[in-house]
Amino acid sequence: MIYQTITLDINDGMAVLTLNRPEVMNALSTQMRAEILHAVKAAESEARVLVMTGAGPAFCSGQDLGDGTAASIDLERTLRDEYTPMLRAIFECRIPTIAAVNGAAAGAGANLALACDVVIASEMAYFVQAFTRIGLIPDAGGTYWLPRQMGAAKAMGAALFADKIMASDASNMGMIYESIPEAEFDQHWRDRAAQLAHGPTLAYRQLKKALRGTYENSLDEQLVLEAKLQGKCGMTRDFKEGVVAFQEKRPPKYEGR
Repeated sequence: MIYQTITLDINDGMAVLTLNRPEVMNALSTQMRAEILHAVKAAESEARVLVMTGAGPAFCSGQDLGDGTAASIDLERTLRDEYTPMLRAIFECRIPTIAAVNGAAAGAGANLALACDVVIASEMAYFVQAFTRIGLIPDAGGTYWLPRQMGAAKAMGAALFADKIMASDASNMGMIYESIPEAEFDQHWRDRAAQLAHGPTLAYRQLKKALRGTYENSLDEQLVLEAKLQGKCGMTRDFKEGVVAFQEKRPPKYEGR
């Protein structure tokens, strides 16, 4: 597929999906959402880690409000038919996903980042739940991810006041994983992604299932789930390689199988 609003580069197990509408701060259009969905599916089958970032100074400014149709858009249909498939594809991706947030992440753009497994942001980046500024509530998964990552009190404040939250503050709140100095940001997220691209892919897949299960499970249920998933990991070639590498005092050479 030839993309018009994004780029997808896959090399050495790493897929880099770049939102590529810098003239509108990478605002999400109907076409972009469809292309992101397609690219995530392609990366899932061809790579071992997926990174999402933005072209230009912004990560993503959210829903495209500049085409003259914003006030008449059917928001329920758009969220159900366009956002939900895209967000589920990211959240359920079988390989680890990283949002490398290079600049502003606003509205649905902030929550697009939070759909990824790990958010690494430049210290110059910021997040803002801008919805109440135009009479809306957080969407694109914001009401799901914010309280889980920030806690109820911070999530409510961020949603009500629509405050700009700098990357360092977002990291301190537990909203994102890391805030990195701008000069080091690009190399840092590439190093992080390379680590995952050469890691035990199947273990990462079971790890995501285990951590997400804990929100719904009792302790006993979670222990059963851990045992089941660990049993699957123990049958992989990567586990055997990890043990042998430990015994031989050398770095493991994982193949993702």
